[in-house]
Amino acid sequence: MIDHLICDCDGVLVDSEIIADRVLFETLTQTFPGIDFRAAVKSAFGQQTSRFLEDVAAHFGLTMPADFLTTIDHNVDTALAASVSPINGVRDALRQIPLPAAVVSNSRMARVSASVRRAGLDPLFGPRVFSADQVARPKPYPDVYLFAAERLGVEPSRCLVVEDSVSGLNAARAAGMKTIAFVGASHIPSGYADVLRKMGITRIMERMDQLPALVLAGMRGEFGDVQS
Repeated sequence: MIDHLICDCDGVLVDSEIIADRVLFETLTQTFPGIDFRAAVKSAFGQQTSRFLEDVAAHFGLTMPADFLTTIDHNVDTALAASVSPINGVRDALRQIPLPAAVVSNSRMARVSASVRRAGLDPLFGPRVFSADQVARPKPYPDVYLFAAERLGVEPSRCLVVEDSVSGLNAARAAGMKTIAFVGASHIPSGYADVLRKMGITRIMERMDQLPALVLAGMRGEFGDVQS
């Protein structure tokens, strides 16, 4: 049985990943002209920016400027403030779900809170917003999901999580939670749903209007012991 819904933020509540990826690419290219970062930026999906930059520096043999993470965070925040929008249909879908709902994200708390507010979703989540800032290890580790469950006073096994990234899905499953994969955001590559199916993930939705029925099925106990 399910009695709590948890949503990732970027790519699930707000269509922000494509904006952040564009800013990452532009900022890296301006700082290190002559290097093609397109393939590298595609690997940023689901990662914290700090971890992504460490991987890029190691891969290309670069030394990042001392304030580079701050610069990218500022550029991303500015771009999101100007153009981020909620995922199509997410507000209507969440309003139909008779469960308390929370947000769990790898992004900084300030960015998550701002995105939820700009999407007009803050009345639905209230103070139930959690960030990897609050734990030792980000997704794909389960820490932030376990932290959220503890703060919410709910057993992890009774939580249903909506995620878009493999790292997020793995984090939620490692926490003992059931998952739904959302593949309808604009940054999702072609064929991604097939990749997830090959990983054994069966609850996959392309549109937010599919969410209420899936949640109700979980509330009725129809998922059994199948996590994904």
